[in-house]
Amino acid sequence: MTATSAGSDPSRTVTGVSIRLDGVVKQYRGTSTPAVKKLDLEIAAGDIVAFVGPSGCGKTTTLKMINRLIEPTAGRILLDERDVTGENPDKLRQSIGYVIQSGGLFPHWSVKKNIGALPRVLGWDKKRIAERTDYLLDLVGLDADVFADRLPKDMSGGQQQRVGVARALAADPPVLLMDEPFGAVDPITRVRLQDSLIAIQHELGKTIAIVTHDFEEATKLGDKVCIFSEGGHIEQYATPEEILASPATPFVEEFVGSGATLAHLTLSRVRDVPHNPVLRARVGQSTQEVVNQARAEGHTWVVVVNDDGTPRSWPSIDELLTKDVVSDYIDNRLPVVARSATLNDALDSMLAASQGGVLVTDGRGAVQGTLTIAVVMDVIRNQLADARADTDNDTYVDHEDGAAS
Repeated sequence: MTATSAGSDPSRTVTGVSIRLDGVVKQYRGTSTPAVKKLDLEIAAGDIVAFVGPSGCGKTTTLKMINRLIEPTAGRILLDERDVTGENPDKLRQSIGYVIQSGGLFPHWSVKKNIGALPRVLGWDKKRIAERTDYLLDLVGLDADVFADRLPKDMSGGQQQRVGVARALAADPPVLLMDEPFGAVDPITRVRLQDSLIAIQHELGKTIAIVTHDFEEATKLGDKVCIFSEGGHIEQYATPEEILASPATPFVEEFVGSGATLAHLTLSRVRDVPHNPVLRARVGQSTQEVVNQARAEGHTWVVVVNDDGTPRSWPSIDELLTKDVVSDYIDNRLPVVARSATLNDALDSMLAASQGGVLVTDGRGAVQGTLTIAVVMDVIRNQLADARADTDNDTYVDHEDGAAS
């Protein structure tokens, strides 16, 4: 099973290395059937590959064999074409980031001590560790001044998970393994963490393998998706678009389910569809001046932003005129989506919003524009029309392990 490209954007940053599993087998003592049978799989440098499949299919076993938390019974594991099967497993794990559910933080250590754990083992000096910690906290969307000295118990589940990702990236590993990292948080937090991972990957370009039980999450995050069946058998290894358009086997079609048409919304990104410009205002500005400008430019809503461009509130011009200057009010329920978010995420946010749309932000949270429900509905209508045109096409693409997708 080969991988020939690092995602859809050849110009993006890539700091990861390729991963190759060559005839890998895992059979536990006392069992007659291998948990993973002669698996061949290659992940291109800089790709995110999502492992998905039913319980007991071998996806987690496969992930843990990459960093040898589980030792393979047979076969080879190669990182950047280097056979690591016989290397010291502790040294190997120091070069591979690992993220688990709920972050897996040491509860009695502060955030900065958790993040600096591996760099200290590797002999980094205090200044380098402190700089790396501040950088990573900013990268995962946490203010170092606020969070560096906190204990895990003083943070939300989503914040702990962000720290877990920062800790996994502390020594700048080329490979990041993630074992159902977002499975223990609420749906809203899960979407935000997914968007954060996409933004981080856009900046760093690591090679990431992630186990998930959620096919929608797999299609959102993965450059490719690897669908496993029992025994670590690969039913299909392809891009999300290819899987939704051409399921390789009846197993894949059943696993994807009847919602495949709307699942295409997880493939369309906010950045790929038109969004409207916004008028930005700052706290303390004259509301009459802001409203005059808004009316001249055809805006009925205004986005109040901080100095860094992140949104505070999104009032209508009528709401603005209730005061002489722009209020410092912060709306904690703003409908906000990142440019990297899916249209499915955007639609969910829109349905709970009063403004008829969502604010679109960049990777650092600065407002870029707005996306309206009309644009999303146009995409849905086009996808339904395409699906109707393909209704008669129910053939499967033959697939075997070891064959290129």
